[in-house]
Amino acid sequence: MDEVLKIINDIKAGNIKPIYFLMGEEPYYIDRITEYLENNLLTEEEKGFNQMVLYGRDTTIDDIIANAKRYPMMAERQVVIIKEAQHLAKEIDKLEPYAENPQPTTVLVMAYKYKTIDKRKKIAKTIYKHGLVYESKKMYENQVGQWINRVLQGRGYKIEPKANAMLVAFLGNDLSRIANELTKLEIILPKGSTISPSHIEENIGFSKDFNVFEFRKAIGDANQFRAYQIAEYFSQNQKENPMVLVNGQVFSFFSSLLLYHGLKDKSPANVAKVLRVNPFFVNDYISAARNYPMRKVSTIVATLRDIDLKSKGVGAANLHNSDLYKEMLVKIFN
Repeated sequence: MDEVLKIINDIKAGNIKPIYFLMGEEPYYIDRITEYLENNLLTEEEKGFNQMVLYGRDTTIDDIIANAKRYPMMAERQVVIIKEAQHLAKEIDKLEPYAENPQPTTVLVMAYKYKTIDKRKKIAKTIYKHGLVYESKKMYENQVGQWINRVLQGRGYKIEPKANAMLVAFLGNDLSRIANELTKLEIILPKGSTISPSHIEENIGFSKDFNVFEFRKAIGDANQFRAYQIAEYFSQNQKENPMVLVNGQVFSFFSSLLLYHGLKDKSPANVAKVLRVNPFFVNDYISAARNYPMRKVSTIVATLRDIDLKSKGVGAANLHNSDLYKEMLVKIFN
């Protein structure tokens, strides 16, 4: 995030590169930088003749170079933006001659999402030399909660820890989806509001009481009544709570709990760091460790692997999800 802010601030200060090669597994920041360049390098009057947006699926490197070598019309520069540039991966090396001597009056933006180019290759080194290469890496889930807080703080909002944890539990580290949901909430809630679990439930559609987050907690606390109650809700709402995903979350929880048992330093900060979880969830692991010793956790992990296969129809084609949940919970609690 800090690197992105530096790139934006450099652009604002007039330090504009002839090539922006934006790559990586996390599309959110690639989209944000591309969007900023698209909206701010030219005036609305200049964009008509001097801004071009192409898509990697529909163009070639030869066409891109030909367009990039044009001169601007009645403007200081032209902007050529290539969205979904990852579709040009097979011929990306052909961009190297242009990158060696880029047109000074052109800003070429390559939005190369979900992939990277080998930084040891000549094309990468050449763009580094004459332009800017930014790699957008996926965040670990334990970093996303802090990211949500920073984004909301910058927009004049706050969020309760449980609401923050709910977003991470349901959306993982998909920053684009999280940002979209936060935007929805900002439209509804006045600036200065604190987002609560109820806001998440009412406006995004995640139940604050019947969700994977609460299911894992109930299991970890050995609260059988609550766990069976949520499992029944999941069985009746399979579309919103697919068995494969729920089981995957429970499997992830117990796999991390196995790692927790092996830690020497069980301080909350170290647990969050090593398990790569939101600090809000650390107490769930502390509670679960009291109820499930290491040997029992190992057995549960094996059980959840078996449930995963059955949920995909392997060896249990006619089993209903409610039966699988009962099998899961019986074997966990006994």
